[in-house]
Amino acid sequence: MSDTLNRLAQVIESRKTASADSSYVASLFNKGMNAILKKVGEEATETVIAAKEDGDEQLVYETADLWFHTLVMLSARGLGPDDVLRELERRFDVSGLEEKAARDK
Repeated sequence: MSDTLNRLAQVIESRKTASADSSYVASLFNKGMNAILKKVGEEATETVIAAKEDGDEQLVYETADLWFHTLVMLSARGLGPDDVLRELERRFDVSGLEEKAARDK
């Protein structure tokens, strides 16, 4: 599945410099980081609302939107899915409680 995230990240990168009126991704980059962050926030809220409902279809749909916009946000900072996957991999050998305690120091 990480291949899908990497393929999507490549598409996002390729559309970064496209004309803003020809690409949704390009229009987000053209509007700047604040617009991208607003979309991430909106999608996060919609995902939480969908999770409170009974059906799974809307939750999956909203999570896909959230992941997409998160990839746009990462790209705006010169990052991609592999950066996040490396961090998740690093955490495999660390207890969640230990990891949280280390952050709280």
